[in-house]
Formats: sequence, structure tokens, C-alpha cells
Amino acid sequence: MTRPLCELEPSTCRALTGIFSDLDDTITHDGRIVPEAFQALHEAREAGLRTVLITGRPAGWVDHLARMWPVDGVVGENGGLWFWHDGERLQRRFLQPPEERAVNQRRLAELAHTILALVPGCALSVDQPYRELDLAIDFCEDVPALGDDAIDAIVAAFEAAGATCKVSSIHVNGWFGSFDKLEGCRRFLAERWAQDLEAARDHWAYFGDSANDEPMYAYFPHGVGVANIARFLPRMAHHPGYITAAEGGHGFAEGLRHILANR
Repeated sequence: MTRPLCELEPSTCRALTGIFSDLDDTITHDGRIVPEAFQALHEAREAGLRTVLITGRPAGWVDHLARMWPVDGVVGENGGLWFWHDGERLQRRFLQPPEERAVNQRRLAELAHTILALVPGCALSVDQPYRELDLAIDFCEDVPALGDDAIDAIVAAFEAAGATCKVSSIHVNGWFGSFDKLEGCRRFLAERWAQDLEAARDHWAYFGDSANDEPMYAYFPHGVGVANIARFLPRMAHHPGYITAAEGGHGFAEGLRHILANR
């Protein structure tokens, strides 16, 4: 059962060692970074909480985020890659080797033509050129918002081609291979800190906003949804344990303020 964030116990807040968070519509709001959310990332790190972004955004974005943001690392393309800055240089890891990525990129390019012809109004995400492992179909970021029927048709096309796909708040992302945000998170923790995710799961909170966060909510007992996740709950079998009163980055800042105040 999803409960108000205020019911997240102080003892749980004190036991947390880190925060995983989605980016779009979780730290952002209406497509922009919320200043108080960005400040909250700084404050969390200053308080000793590790902070890791888990996003569907592409490798090109992940490079920037891992270099420039107040975070300890970034898992991108829905778990297919993970980057972190070790204090001297950027460390880059990919779940698939270059040869496999090249083959899959050709398959995804063919699938893109199929989907664009099948679903009027959708488009390739403008960040597609910076992607290494997946295909992002835009249904509301830079195109007029499409309805659920169109989103369902995009999902069906991915699945018919044998691809895995997830629906975010702005895109349907699809890829060939077996991975998701949770698998990327698992591999990141193992490589970054030699930490076993199973042993750590009770000591991390996860913030998200949409259906592609579902694997994380199914796994982490301290999952937090910002208020705008309400639109996607009917599509999800696994819901966050807690929900904020505010949407997007305002809700993220609300959540971190609650955790830090109770530590």
C-alpha cells in the first residue's frame, strides 16, 4: 500500500546510506531542473548520503551528469550503462560489448521506421543520436501529447519485434537484451563500491515517477513516488511504498528534506 511520505519513519531515514533517483519529472518539473531539487542533491551528499541517478536518458547525457552534477554516479539508458567520476577521470561501463551494440543499433533503426509509420504523431527522441543501446520514441516531450492508445501501440510494436520496452513519463524506450534499471543499479554498486545490492537494499531509497521505475519499486522497500506518478499507477503492478505531496522536483526536494530532517 502506498502511504504519504510523512509516514516514512525516522528510524528508516537514519538507516539510509544512499539515494537512487530517476531524473525526468522526478528531479525536473515541466522539463526544467527544479533549483531546490538540485540543492537537495548537494545537501544529501554533504550529509553523507550517496546519490546515484538511474535514468532512461542517453550515454551523452550520462557523461555530462556524471562529470558535472553533485552525484556519485549515473546509470543510463534504463540500466544498459553506468558512468562515474573517480576524482581523476570518468569511468564508463556498458552492459553490451561494442559489436553487440552495433548490431542492435541497426535492428533498432529498422524498428524505428516501423513505429513512426504505425503511430501518427510520435517521433524519435531528439536525444536519440546520443544513445548507445536503446531506441526512444517521444510521445509528449517535443511532440503534442499522445493518448494512451498511441502509447500502447508503440509498446506493442516493440514487443512484436522481440524488444524489451518501458514507458517513462515522456518516452517509450525499447532495446534488445535483458536488462532494466534494477540490473544496472546492481552492476553499478558492484563496480563502484564492491557492494552487493541484496545486502544493501534496505539502506537505499529510490525516487521515481513512472512505469519504467516499477522494477525498482518491486525490489526496494523504501520506494518513493513523486505525486505525478499517479497517472501511471494503473499501468503498474508494483507501486512505491510512499508518495510525496508535490510533483516532480518539488516532490523530490520534499522527500530529501524529510529524510535529512529525520537523520
